[in-house]
Amino acid sequence: MPEGQGPEPPGIRLRAGAEARRQARGPLRARDQEEAEAAEIAAPGHRRHTGDREDGQPAAQRRRPAISAAVSIRRPRVVIAGAGFGGLTCARGLKHAPVDVLLVDRNNYHLFTPLLYQVASALLEPSEIARPVRQLIRPLSNADFLQASITGVDFVGRRLLTDQDPISYDYLVLATGAQSDHFGNVSVAQHGLGLKDLDEGLALRNRILSRFEASRWTRDPDRRRALLSFAVVGGGPTGVEMAGAISELIRLVLRKDYRQLDINEVRVVLIEAAPHVLGAFVPSLREAARRSLERKGIEVMLGAKVEAVTDGSVRLAGGQEIPACTVIWTAGVKGSDVGKATGVQLVRQSRIKVDGTLQVPGHPVVFVIGDLAGASDGTAMLPMLIPVAMQAGRHVADSISDMVANGGARAFRYKDPGIMATIGRNSAVAQLGWVHLSGFLGWLMWLGVHLVNVISFRSRIVVLVNWAWDYIFYDRPVRLIVRARP
Repeated sequence: MPEGQGPEPPGIRLRAGAEARRQARGPLRARDQEEAEAAEIAAPGHRRHTGDREDGQPAAQRRRPAISAAVSIRRPRVVIAGAGFGGLTCARGLKHAPVDVLLVDRNNYHLFTPLLYQVASALLEPSEIARPVRQLIRPLSNADFLQASITGVDFVGRRLLTDQDPISYDYLVLATGAQSDHFGNVSVAQHGLGLKDLDEGLALRNRILSRFEASRWTRDPDRRRALLSFAVVGGGPTGVEMAGAISELIRLVLRKDYRQLDINEVRVVLIEAAPHVLGAFVPSLREAARRSLERKGIEVMLGAKVEAVTDGSVRLAGGQEIPACTVIWTAGVKGSDVGKATGVQLVRQSRIKVDGTLQVPGHPVVFVIGDLAGASDGTAMLPMLIPVAMQAGRHVADSISDMVANGGARAFRYKDPGIMATIGRNSAVAQLGWVHLSGFLGWLMWLGVHLVNVISFRSRIVVLVNWAWDYIFYDRPVRLIVRARP
């Protein structure tokens, strides 16, 4: 039997007697038990050997129709690993398909990551950019959710391995996203703060506010300047937006809370190894973004590669050392550890190699979407962007629906809707095909696009109110240092 194709899913299952076994074995194993029973019934020549009798009845009195009434067609199970943009979009795309969908994620919420930096900069609460997965799948009558961490895939047995029971699948969609890439630099991993999930966003908010509290009572001027220095490494959209948000938080809000603050001791530095920020944008927008950053008091260091990070400084490759007690790492991302755990071939940035249909080579019932997928448009790898993940999720949902109906998977074609980044109040850049916007118009475009795409209607209202409050009163309501206790 070819590797990765495993046993064909059974077409029937026996209902009688399954409930007791289901309670004894747990909900995930119960399905496997039912499949085994169904396979026994479907097997040719299967009999319980009691002479010429079966279940206490003579063979001549057996009624095939009675057995047929006790069985039903089992729908294919689609397991989606990851409840991010790609996974959730795929689940929604299967709403009317004749399949059962199971979403699996280590967190019980879906996170609107484009606004995570606003949690880190004390503008929004976590609940305003996150929603429980179960709430989001309520309209999907064929979908369920399991909170579990994924540890690998058994391709031969068609099982997703988790820290709980293995989960059998007929179709598998891997959509576990990305994580920070420290490029093997241990000091960066130890002292740098990432911005990829809600925990990191809250940790960064705590760090920024705690540094200001500590600086208020620090007599040593060198130590105080280090506490009030914030280094953002990486000049992509996340780094640019984070640097702008920190600068505005300090200059428009915190300076009112700390009346003794000498603003000249505050330093926000954006460090980028390339000769420009926002490398995916056209040169004119890159330059517009750089000028806007500098107008907001942010030092932009280009062509600067970080060599090491300590508890109180950043050392560059040229030997220059920048005193900073807060270092935010946005310089690189790679596929999640699930890719490595599967044992399949990985390509650049630890992404899983896929073919043109987003299937894993040699495993036709396994798809990969989003940041974990090493998909290409024929000339280059597709970027790790939300539109890529969402389009791939819809595409894979259509492919699975076609395969269930005895069709085949189709090639994926990505349609680029454009990219944008905000530097802060009244300033953003937007590249939408041939339309290039910067400054106030770009900012209005950025606001509209992100507000429309926030997770729920309630969140849109709350986010809009917080944005308006911040814009009018120069105030941010969630300047709380909150630490979770076990």
